[in-house]
Amino acid sequence: MRVEIRGAERLSFRERQVVALRESGYSNAQTAARLGISAGTVATLFNRAKRKGYQVVIVLEGDPLALFEPDAEEGAGGAPGGGPDGEQEPEEDDAEF
Repeated sequence: MRVEIRGAERLSFRERQVVALRESGYSNAQTAARLGISAGTVATLFNRAKRKGYQVVIVLEGDPLALFEPDAEEGAGGAPGGGPDGEQEPEEDDAEF
């Protein structure tokens, strides 16, 4: 698993540092202590970065959530019973028109 900040090219180096720490769960005070700046500066940099726009994206390698196992592809919706919500698919004779 990787975390990417999309749109980071629009951010300054310091804004990137602040975004990385804040989006990782650090508070303003914790981020400030780690970077050696004030909590007010952290808040300013974080708000400035949000205005410029960025996205935090989690990139999962392979299929760690087991969402695309070969068995799941056999059913129409991957749920037990074949339908997307687990209901049986109607036979052609039973289909409503």
